[in-house]
Amino acid sequence: MMELTKEQIKRQDFVDRSIYELFKNVNPSNREIEWNIEMIADLRDKIRYWIVEYLNLTDEMSFYPFIRE
Repeated sequence: MMELTKEQIKRQDFVDRSIYELFKNVNPSNREIEWNIEMIADLRDKIRYWIVEYLNLTDEMSFYPFIRE
């Protein structure tokens, strides 16, 4: 069974935390935004589209490593 490397996991964590921080930073209210991986994944998919497909800045695996099944 394939597994992600420690560096790949660090990259996933970095991307997810960055997106979560973005949500918190652009929130104009005082209400706290709880960690919600569904919300994070939705925005991550949109960001991936722009970075990987539209702008061709990097490949999908470099942006957010995953295991191909």
